[in-house]
Amino acid sequence: MRPNRLPEQPVGRRSRAEVFEGVINGAIKRVVVIGNGFSGAESQCIGLVRALGLSGCHSLYRVTRPRGGINEWLHWLPVSLHKKVNYIIRQIYSRFQMEAKGNEVVPFSVQKTGLSNVLEADAKQIAMMACDTFDKDGPLLVVASGRDTIPVASSIKRLAPENVFVVQIQHPRSQLNRFDLVITPRHDYYPLTPHAQKQIPWFLRRWITPREPPDRCVVLTVGALHQADSPALRSAASVWHYDLSSLPKPLLVVNIGGPTRSCQYGVDLAKQLTAMLQNVLWSCGSLRISFSRRTPEKVSKILLKELSANPKVYIWVGEAWADAFVITADSVSMLSEACTTG
Repeated sequence: MRPNRLPEQPVGRRSRAEVFEGVINGAIKRVVVIGNGFSGAESQCIGLVRALGLSGCHSLYRVTRPRGGINEWLHWLPVSLHKKVNYIIRQIYSRFQMEAKGNEVVPFSVQKTGLSNVLEADAKQIAMMACDTFDKDGPLLVVASGRDTIPVASSIKRLAPENVFVVQIQHPRSQLNRFDLVITPRHDYYPLTPHAQKQIPWFLRRWITPREPPDRCVVLTVGALHQADSPALRSAASVWHYDLSSLPKPLLVVNIGGPTRSCQYGVDLAKQLTAMLQNVLWSCGSLRISFSRRTPEKVSKILLKELSANPKVYIWVGEAWADAFVITADSVSMLSEACTTG
């Protein structure tokens, strides 16, 4: 069995930072990242910022939606309209509670999002900041990812066209001229995936389906952007070397994600995955299973019950340094990170 090797910096080609620097003439010294509260989207933005060598120069803003209760059924609404509907529902609910309790004020419970320490993304405020500080700090790079961030990022470009360079990660589906650059995985570009193109009704395709070949402002990537670059991998490998080098090899790492619209996580899937892992245990020296924050508890409990007693198996949450990976197919980000290890 070949030993684990620390990943080396690619040689003989320009880095992503150098390529992007040619686009913006090396003038960018500050970045605003606009996220949606989901790590899969925000990690892509921060990964691009890292590649540009601007990790210490970015500020994070978020577009947040109301969460909990009926709000889970209203995510198809634009964010601004969703917030207004949520406000009306809260007012009606509070009034109903007051009447039911004899005019006693009953607070309306809202699920906390945990995002209070991050500024809410306000397009006017960010655009004004870019204009007011342009002479001193130069142009502002705005990097956004996720459907809910599209209106904010495009509004910033409209309000401060000469003061910002706006990059939208993941395809906005229409009006690409609202952005300076669109970065999207190849599998997300409908004309290049016939199966995905069939999912769009024919009478809508001319408005929301990208044109082929890609526009000059569109960059197609093989997978999703992320933060697992060579320096990060080498650092993690050094940190975890003592803990992992003594384990019997080969070491197989299984990263388990969570449900998406096209991939439901249930008891049957957990049992199927458990059976598959038990079938390959004979070929492993060690097996480490890592759950994501999105993994349903019913899935993790089954895996824990069936596999945790096996001396080869470790249930663990952390970075992975392994001989091989098994990745659940719900997350392109996890797949892309694993492929980066080489």
